[in-house]
Amino acid sequence: MAAANLIGAPRPPAMASPGYGKRSAPDQAPRRRDDFAHLPEREACIASHIDRLPDGAAIDTKTLAATLPAYGQQAVRSGLNALSHAGHLRRVREQVGEGRTQWVFRTYFSRTPRGDAWWACFLAGDVPDVVDSPVAAAPRPTAEVHPDEEPPPRPARTARTAWTARAARSDAYEALAALGRTDARLTLSAAECAALEDLAAEWLARGVTPSDFARTITAGLPDVVHSPGALTRKRLIDKLPPEPVRIARAAAPDAPRRLMECTGCGTPGRPEALPGGLCRPCRGDLSDEPLGATEVEIHARIERLRATLRTRERRRT
Repeated sequence: MAAANLIGAPRPPAMASPGYGKRSAPDQAPRRRDDFAHLPEREACIASHIDRLPDGAAIDTKTLAATLPAYGQQAVRSGLNALSHAGHLRRVREQVGEGRTQWVFRTYFSRTPRGDAWWACFLAGDVPDVVDSPVAAAPRPTAEVHPDEEPPPRPARTARTAWTARAARSDAYEALAALGRTDARLTLSAAECAALEDLAAEWLARGVTPSDFARTITAGLPDVVHSPGALTRKRLIDKLPPEPVRIARAAAPDAPRRLMECTGCGTPGRPEALPGGLCRPCRGDLSDEPLGATEVEIHARIERLRATLRTRERRRT
């Protein structure tokens, strides 16, 4: 029974050498059943197969032809050219490794068809490899409005509410006011807190937390403090910590250098020289063959051409 299960189990996909093979393009739409409905049957079959393969899988012509028995190597090669022309894939040479010294050959695949401009930006490193999906904010509940009803009266603003609004102070002011709670000898008046607010704000701007601020200012006080405001001012000036050292952020790694290749023949070139991922000769071959022609149809065309040539030879003789 176990042997039967092993025989019936699907074979794992052939993988390319490490660093090579299929790579999924970023920012694709979620997989759907009709992703490739706009393509002819052959191209849709090849695209659907590639889409299901994991990154790193071998998707060269020979491997795909061995996996898809309905199509030979020539049909697969033509299908890949058509998929490139439709914006679903690009063949790329890419520098990898420390110091970007090694070149690898990859095929980027996108179930979402992309235009030449998008692929050019991707090769230049302008398209991120990972894109965060925006999260829509939850709608705020709105009160039901009845035009015939009068809005409820606003509560009168009490004197206490007005006083609370005026009493809102900065973090520096609050840190000064809290000194008296840490040590009663440095209890400051409201006027003293306001006068020393700018000096205390500089401490907080240099990264000192309110608890560290209180601990530093109240440390080592004399037994008797005659003028808390004057002593606090002196300590704010004399014990001011140094400005924080700005650590230079590590430079972002350079975008990988990518060079596009013709999907059909592998000729390297700039994106604008390879519209649809194809060079001029390969684009000509694509236009000569109708999209979706099966291998049987191609062989039939070849046989018709051979028959025509044989007829011409007979007439000459």
